[in-house]
Amino acid sequence: MTHLSAKENIQAIVKAIKAEEAKLRAKHPLLTHQNTLGLVILLLSLGALVGVGFLYYLAIIPAWLCIILAAMAASISHELEHDLIHKQYFSNQPFMHNFMMLTVWLMRPNTISPWYRRKLHLHHHKTSGTQQDLEERLVGNGIKNPLLRALVIVDGLLGLLINAKRFSKEIKGFHFFKIFNAGFPITTAYFIVLYSVIIFHGVNLFTGLAQSSPAWLLSTMSLFEFLMVVLIVPNIVRSSSLNFVTSCMHYYGGVTNMLEQTHVLTSRVFMPFHLFCFNFGKTHSIHHFVPNQPFYLRQMLSKKVLNVMREHGVRFNDFASIKQANFYNANAN
Repeated sequence: MTHLSAKENIQAIVKAIKAEEAKLRAKHPLLTHQNTLGLVILLLSLGALVGVGFLYYLAIIPAWLCIILAAMAASISHELEHDLIHKQYFSNQPFMHNFMMLTVWLMRPNTISPWYRRKLHLHHHKTSGTQQDLEERLVGNGIKNPLLRALVIVDGLLGLLINAKRFSKEIKGFHFFKIFNAGFPITTAYFIVLYSVIIFHGVNLFTGLAQSSPAWLLSTMSLFEFLMVVLIVPNIVRSSSLNFVTSCMHYYGGVTNMLEQTHVLTSRVFMPFHLFCFNFGKTHSIHHFVPNQPFYLRQMLSKKVLNVMREHGVRFNDFASIKQANFYNANAN
């Protein structure tokens, strides 16, 4: 690490990121068509999601393969949503912008409305690493109990219910029903499908419910089970991977500047999770320094920029912080 001040180190990192972006844009003129690129990536990922679902419907691929491929396709839509929150695509064309926002929500129905999440995410950039960072705390950041943390990571609704009282005391302006209602109607439908299938099969395990159920109920459960394979479970895999990675890499407590908000996850331990969150742990720290940048550019410039970030004080694979509920220890090596 250099002997510069935190402000000077941050400025050096931002300068390096912007310089590398300028080089890439000069080298690849296609990058100037940012709106078109975003829309094409969205349509391709949507097509992939629908395509693997159709292959499963025709019994051409097994359920496990459909889940893996669908989760990977959905992970791209998360990156697009992240970009849309920062208005990287069609910022001056409301219809196209909102069309993309709705589409990425439909592809990831276990998340709250992207229009509401914009508020949470922009607030996250202002409060990252502190008690007020609701976005990261909703996915497990700062939780010491490993069982509770795992539950929050896997099931956002249960996590919200469990932590509502604590958040009400600690986070300014937190209101349970604002978060809960931000999922209506898409996230609401997601949880109806998920818990209907769990309850039906749970009851059936002990009572033989399926044998005495009316045809309409069995038909509904058949549809719900199909949705579980092509959309619900893939998004559980996707969101659990993302939540685990992001809650590991963001610090909670002890943070005094942007250098201390995140560390970079390059360890091979995270490779299986990165598969379902588009290499998030390795590239997201770049976003904290330059937020207004499409996700594919972060991927393209990460190799060179990460070396600069390491030289200027950003930590890599700080596993000690994870054991300490994400606390940033200024005295750690």
